[in-house]
Order: sequence, then C-alpha cells, then structure tokens
Amino acid sequence: MTVSSQPPVLLVLAGPAGSGKTTLCERMVAEVPGFERVVTTTTRAPRPGEVNGVHYHFFTPEEFDAKVAAGAFLEWAWVHQKNRYGTLASSVLDPLAAGRSVIINVDVQGVENFRRAAAANPLLAKRMATVFINVPIPELRVRLGGRGESEAEIAHRMQTAERELKEIGKFDFVVESRDREADFQALLAIWRQVQARAARTN
Repeated sequence: MTVSSQPPVLLVLAGPAGSGKTTLCERMVAEVPGFERVVTTTTRAPRPGEVNGVHYHFFTPEEFDAKVAAGAFLEWAWVHQKNRYGTLASSVLDPLAAGRSVIINVDVQGVENFRRAAAANPLLAKRMATVFINVPIPELRVRLGGRGESEAEIAHRMQTAERELKEIGKFDFVVESRDREADFQALLAIWRQVQARAARTN
C-alpha cells in the first residue's frame, strides 16, 4: 500500500469488549503507511516491558492533576475507580499537524468527549471520524467466553455492551463485525471516505 497524498485523519474507534477494536487499531498502524496509534496517558504504574511514551505516557496523580487543570486533555476518565486514563490534545493534534494520521480506541464516553473537542476545534472537526464496531449480542457472548472471561465478568461486560449499543446512532460510521479480515477491509473503506471528505474541506 502506498502512502496517500490525501490529508491526515483521526479515526476514533469504540465498541464493546470483544469487538476487536484494539486489533483493528494495531493492524491499521502496522499496514497503512503514515498511520500511528495515539499514545494515551495513565496514572497506573507501568507493567513489565512497557515503555513510557510508547505504550502510555505514565503520569503521577499530581502530574495528571496539573494537566487536567491546564486543560491539556481532550478526554479523561477514572477506570475501575482506581486509575485515570486520558488523551492529551497534543498526542492527537501534533501528529495531524505533521501530516500523520492517527487512530485510537476509547469507550463510548470518551468518544462523546472527542465530539465536544471537535466542536471547538476546526482541525479536529474536519479530520475526525467516529467508528462503532458492532457485534450482535449473542456473538459477543461467544467471543467473550472464548477469551476465558469468568461468568461474572462476562455478565458485567454484556451489561456495558447493551448500554454502549444505545449510543450507536451518534457515530459517523458503523462496522457490522463479521470476522477480522472483513472488519479490517470495512475500516480501510471508512478511512478512504474520511480522507476524501477531509480533502474536500481543506
């Protein structure tokens, strides 16, 4: 695949656990020249093998607080009431300004925060598209069971998925998940549409 002369874009993916959105992000970065993953920020400690600035930006709670106070985040949230995760505006806007496309997967609430940020930022408004990876509920249960999740964890994730599905109408695009290859081809087609739209609004 050759590097496109089209403008860089931001793809924001969401979907229930088990929808394959992380795999889709990794494959776009691996196979599409000029694409990179947004490096998000967390207050949790690095796990073995994780590198600051590559896997996450690892902040102390105090550093995170300072960035929140400075308005540096496009979005952030508590996860499991233990650690905070967020996306720095610079982690998205700097690559776009440098001509590189970026992709990120976040939860549905995070997507809503991205929409609010785009409403206030013309560059984001022109370059961003939100994509929901939709999996039928019965299939989702099968996928989660195949990951070795406990019944309690599956039940919790299914409840979350049902809440997330109520937000599907707010997304720019929906990928009806079938298998990894079909989903990737659908995402490539969306990427080309978003590039074409961005080119028309330059």
